[in-house]
Amino acid sequence: MTQTADETKTTSFAETALKLSGKSDDESRRTGAIDQADDDVETLFARNYQTSASPAHRAVWDDASVPVELFNLAPQPVPPATAKVMEDSIKVVQRLKETGQLYGPDGKLTSSVLNDLASVGYWGLLVEPKYGGTGAPFSAFAPFLTRMSLVDATVAGLASVHGCIGAVDPVRQFGTPEQKERFLPEFASGRRLSAFALTEPCAGSDLTALRTTAVLQGDQYIVNGEKLFITNAIPGRTIGLVCLIEGKPAVLIVDLPETETDEFQLRPYGLHALKHTHNMGLIFRNFRVPQENLLTPAKGDGLTIAYHGLNLGRTAVCASAAGNMRTMLAGMLPWANYRSTYGAKISTRELVLRRIGRMAGLIVAADALTQWCSSLIDQGYRGEMECIVAKIFGSESQKEAAIELFMKTHGGRSFLHGHLFGDNIHDFLAPCIYEGEGEMLGMAFFKSLIKQHGVEFFEPIGKTLYQSGIKKPNLANPAHLWLLREPMAKYTRWLIGKKLRGRPSPQWPAMPEKLRQHAEFATNALSRGALEISGVMRKYQLGLADRQCRMAEVSARIQTALIMLCTSLYAARQTDELVRTAGDCICQDFARSLTGKRPTDREFRAMTKLGEGIRDGGFTAIAGVHAAEILMKYEQ
Repeated sequence: MTQTADETKTTSFAETALKLSGKSDDESRRTGAIDQADDDVETLFARNYQTSASPAHRAVWDDASVPVELFNLAPQPVPPATAKVMEDSIKVVQRLKETGQLYGPDGKLTSSVLNDLASVGYWGLLVEPKYGGTGAPFSAFAPFLTRMSLVDATVAGLASVHGCIGAVDPVRQFGTPEQKERFLPEFASGRRLSAFALTEPCAGSDLTALRTTAVLQGDQYIVNGEKLFITNAIPGRTIGLVCLIEGKPAVLIVDLPETETDEFQLRPYGLHALKHTHNMGLIFRNFRVPQENLLTPAKGDGLTIAYHGLNLGRTAVCASAAGNMRTMLAGMLPWANYRSTYGAKISTRELVLRRIGRMAGLIVAADALTQWCSSLIDQGYRGEMECIVAKIFGSESQKEAAIELFMKTHGGRSFLHGHLFGDNIHDFLAPCIYEGEGEMLGMAFFKSLIKQHGVEFFEPIGKTLYQSGIKKPNLANPAHLWLLREPMAKYTRWLIGKKLRGRPSPQWPAMPEKLRQHAEFATNALSRGALEISGVMRKYQLGLADRQCRMAEVSARIQTALIMLCTSLYAARQTDELVRTAGDCICQDFARSLTGKRPTDREFRAMTKLGEGIRDGGFTAIAGVHAAEILMKYEQ
């Protein structure tokens, strides 16, 4: 699909709007570059799978009923070949963990672990069979990461680094036939594990601040620059290197040498998170890369490539969080059943039972989002907005679970060496930054949500003002009012129609009454969102970009309604009654966060009763999950 002349004008006007709001030419240009990259990614997808056709966008803006069928996606059967690789991989990690061979003296995963996983096909799960991989559907791969996280979170994380945000996805999606033949078999076999080198000392959320350059000399690019916080990038690996070529972002597939050289060096540093894998800075000084290693997307540049794989990685963050929270919940129960205060076990106390029930609810919601987003990606959707929701919820829920639920239940022992919390707290918190910091992503979600509405109704007003040289319109001025009569009439018709028409009720599948009520509440909240969001745009107009707090707040409420809808439908499909109850209880919490109401005694009782059922072993979602031993029982 090619970009139309109108789309080109839209991007240039976005830059003009920023200038009109007082932004510098440099900031306007940088923001425009990010907008253009987003537009270019959109063109990779058929129109009915782009952001404006996504379930999240339609749930807010469509006049038709909320597309429930796109929120109620049941898992598809896992292909036998994929299932075998997954089961064999789990067994490999379990065996090595039981025999103490998972980590070396340096605390890192050993090369034998990586090789044993390669031998059963672990690294080729997302590579097509014709290149030696399994070609796993993403809706099978994502929940598999949840399972692998229960055995070892680092091994699960490396599968995402390699297959989702590493070099695998860029070559699969943007490589030439020759590049695919050259690189993908190496990735699938595990002979070359991969990473993606994007972040720099001065370039994180602002990808327009890249400084690493590549200059073509003959048939080779000469690379100079430094990368930072690159997981899995050590000598002998292959990276997708984001750099500037002739001033524009580009991606080179780079085989790192087996040892450091004058041209390639590592920059080690102290890093609390990711302690079981390698995370280093990379320094390139006149480093040579063959010209044929340049990826050339049909549309856009290196930012297009970088943005494409992020949605896979964001879903993977949520999937891994679902596994890590299971491990925490499994670890809470034996301690709660052992620890006594004032003559009674703390597992009988309301506060502890509430924590147990809340943890279960977070797990169910994370499972729901993992299944939803991965299924949408398999169907061909871009999934930008949905995967942002999953990433934010998964990472923030894991943070809450670790600190508010797990740590507070275990008390001071949480900080002992050898305790799950004390040893892993940085890894529990770091996903709030991975794949984009949460509030920044929330604003990106909001921007995607308002983009089409802005282009259709607000941009014509802005263009008219810009072309007339009017910076501050005054509707009390007849000349201004006359000038804006046509674009304002179009918006007024939409506004009145939205207020008067109402919205048809969705056709709900068979589901328990409580869960159906939650789903209805969520869809009503999403339907009201259109008028509220449009009102925010109308109020702040060109100044909206500086109202970050307002954008983040509105975005968070829309996200909560989407999570509530997705979770209620997911819970209704489950046969485990405690999973359904956990879905009901967490949806009650979501509803209160949207209404500001206080919890009722009935809701407290429901949550503590859920905690009792989980305490007594009825929650199948953590069946078989290994619980860490209780440390220091205070017994002689």
